[in-house]
Amino acid sequence: MRQRYKPWANDYIKNNSHLIIPNASDYISKWRTLFNNQNPIHLEIGTGKGQFLVGMAKQYPNINFIGIELEKSVIVVAAQKMQEANLKNVLLLNENAMDVSSFFSANEISGIYLNFSDPWPKNRHEKRRLTYHTFLEQYKVILKPGSEVVLKTDNQGLFEYSLVSFSQFGMTLEEVNLNLHEINDSQNIMTEYEEKFAAKRQAIYRCRAAFFDSGAQD
Repeated sequence: MRQRYKPWANDYIKNNSHLIIPNASDYISKWRTLFNNQNPIHLEIGTGKGQFLVGMAKQYPNINFIGIELEKSVIVVAAQKMQEANLKNVLLLNENAMDVSSFFSANEISGIYLNFSDPWPKNRHEKRRLTYHTFLEQYKVILKPGSEVVLKTDNQGLFEYSLVSFSQFGMTLEEVNLNLHEINDSQNIMTEYEEKFAAKRQAIYRCRAAFFDSGAQD
């Protein structure tokens, strides 16, 4: 869905560099200094308007959250929600997730969330899917062994593709759920898109897949 252009977005991002961190690659191995604690860091790729990220930060105050969002007109909305909630355990990056491994060091991240990512349904766009093997290679580097990639989507094609991609990459499928809202998971934080789909009783798919490496510690 195309977002309405916000002419004030560039100035907002510039004036709120404590929320939307510029030059993300400068902070490799240093993210905990920005949070001023040693708590684990979880990453959401494709934060959108921030409802999920803000909800998670409220629900898990002992986890640090970082959201990556490329669209300026969207990330400013997420930042405003952070400000309103006065959260200290969440930061945003206005970056392209194609380069995610250039922002974090090996084993720096303890969880990744992919929520309602663009399915890129055409075969020629396969490399843009966030569960394509080149993305998984980056996730494996920045994630601590045993950490999970959690995918939620309403797109059956992307879900099926991702299950195959995870499996072929050697990841362990911890959960495969074909209708998330049927199980009434009280800990599930919904995105804005998810609320709309749930109201229409549309199936929401979720899977959790983990990387494991013998001898590594969480």
